[in-house]
Amino acid sequence: MASGARYDGVADWYEREFRSPPDDLRRETLFRILGGGPGELLDVGCGTGAYTAMTSLHGWTATGIDVSEDMLRLARQRGVEVVRGDAAALPFDDGSFDAVISMWTHTDVDDFPTVVKEIARVLRPTGRFVYMGAHPCFVGPHSRFVSAEGAPVLHPGYRRTGRYAEAPGITPDGLRAKVGATHLPLGLFLQSFFEAGFKLERFEESEAREYPHLVALRCCH
Repeated sequence: MASGARYDGVADWYEREFRSPPDDLRRETLFRILGGGPGELLDVGCGTGAYTAMTSLHGWTATGIDVSEDMLRLARQRGVEVVRGDAAALPFDDGSFDAVISMWTHTDVDDFPTVVKEIARVLRPTGRFVYMGAHPCFVGPHSRFVSAEGAPVLHPGYRRTGRYAEAPGITPDGLRAKVGATHLPLGLFLQSFFEAGFKLERFEESEAREYPHLVALRCCH
């Protein structure tokens, strides 16, 4: 989810640029790690709802939440049940969901550890949390990895945390030039899950290319 509705005004561009439905690698990875329903599922930072809409095909009853009304407009067009809200203060009771998914949010939100703690709160004791997002080692202000092709070119700045809008890793016409980004080194990224009380069940680096641009993991209480 983009804090401060940074995606308002870019939703239509985003939809065209990243195409829907999601590509085969991300779709296969998500549902292989998540597994099937039935159950109540929450998609945190659902954006245009492209992933959320597909969860019903796997037996889930899904709700999406995002702070950007512009992105939620497209999610509603997909028939997704959505709520506008802040991922760092989820408007749901404790233990409301059997599963939570979130994709590409740690590079958007200002306080990812708080988001993960909120996810832990709304997840039922027997639930599962699947996260997918940019690989912190190869995607960030320190790395120029255009379209995740070839080998990333690394620069100083890997351990610098927080938001950035100008860096070698930002291309002038890409998404991050429009909305900015947040960087967490791999250690702090993983610590966010542990500090929320999660146990890590699975961690994957995408294997479609020599250098992975995607990490995927599954957690439980």
